[in-house]
Amino acid sequence: MTDMIQCISPVDGRVYAERPAMPLDEARAAVARAATAQAEWAEKPLAERIAIVEAGLAALNEESAEAVEELAWQMGRPVRYGGEFGGMNERAGYMASVAEEALAPLVVESSDKFERRIERAPHGVILVIAPWNYPYMTAINAVAPALIAGNAVILKHSAQTLLVGERMAKAFARGGVPAELFQNLFLTHDVTEALIGERAFGFINFTGSVGGGKAIERAAAGTFTGVGLELGGKDPGYVMEDADLDWAVDTLLDGAMFNAGQCCCGIERIYVHESLYDAFVEKAVAFVNALTLGNPLEQATTLGPMANARFAKVVREQVAEAVAQGAKPLIDPANFPADDGGAYLMPQILVDVTHDMRVMKEESFGPVVGIMPVKDDAEALALMNDCDYGLTASLWTQDVDRAMALGRRIETGTVFLNRADYLDPAMCWTGCKDTGRGASLSVLGFHALTRPRSYHFRKVKA
Repeated sequence: MTDMIQCISPVDGRVYAERPAMPLDEARAAVARAATAQAEWAEKPLAERIAIVEAGLAALNEESAEAVEELAWQMGRPVRYGGEFGGMNERAGYMASVAEEALAPLVVESSDKFERRIERAPHGVILVIAPWNYPYMTAINAVAPALIAGNAVILKHSAQTLLVGERMAKAFARGGVPAELFQNLFLTHDVTEALIGERAFGFINFTGSVGGGKAIERAAAGTFTGVGLELGGKDPGYVMEDADLDWAVDTLLDGAMFNAGQCCCGIERIYVHESLYDAFVEKAVAFVNALTLGNPLEQATTLGPMANARFAKVVREQVAEAVAQGAKPLIDPANFPADDGGAYLMPQILVDVTHDMRVMKEESFGPVVGIMPVKDDAEALALMNDCDYGLTASLWTQDVDRAMALGRRIETGTVFLNRADYLDPAMCWTGCKDTGRGASLSVLGFHALTRPRSYHFRKVKA
């Protein structure tokens, strides 16, 4: 009996879409076809590869209106915010613009005696395992530069956003990307792990949970396959005494609540200088109380359901534990009657929190944030680093030098100043600790998706 991969819609709990899982033998054959297509693709000039990928992206953009409602049904993001096509285009466009620079050879010597250079060679077939929370933007982070660099791509998308990978692959094929070169496959975990263990791929790019990252590493153990892992975060914001308070509240709370808090780099804990703490909390409560929880297909909704009821259950458990340990919830449930105890989850602000509480140390990935007062930079630094994750940190001050000095001591991949929850494609997206390892986007993203190959030619004259 064929396994079915299902998307259960958070909107109404029904099966929104399902696809049969591909058996292992068929998956092996699909990867083999990708490898054959890759050899020919890599021989094309870089400019031609870029143009074809851009045409594929343009074909996908033609479906943006249809994709917005489809996303709401699959993972619950309100339609009022549109899709992810603006961010997706920004990322793909930037990577195309720096491809020539990033993939240019490093020429050490070019003389009548020697040619010594280092070139960037494609890995071959790259497996991209994409998450549901920003399903187009996270996938494009690897798909576009991998193809541009001369690789083939096998995309395995999350079951929660089952239709995204299918839509991407079909659109890119219409734009001229060879269908065997970029394939979306519906794979079970077992089949995926078997392929990895057989060294079917030259590189694996995974965005997801810590548990998922560990499973990828176990499957790849002994194969020497390169892996890039982005495994989430527990990102802090630190508001110093000279911060622009209103701007800090609006940006940090938006970073905590947008997409129902389901952002890898979303703000999950905030430390505020004691001189601004009371005012910050008051304004934060007003911000959250202005949100409207409801059906994501309705324009009035600003906060949709979480993507799955089991994700909401984790957040409810963290909040309940914290309250039992002495935390104080500031958001009245009466303000959010749409909370149904399932996927529709009301937002929450917690004060009187400590780092003995899970909600301040473990990833929540939902619309809850804890706020603590601090007396100085030293206390804030200790608290920001007291976490197993290290994706981003957000600092709020008018003193750039102070922020830079403090930022260099934070165990994180990206330090923001007076902003939060934004992925700049010109900057390397990376992390440390349980956030994982690797690099995506920027020039370094191309380096992750290729390998160095050295040429040491001694020129012999007759």
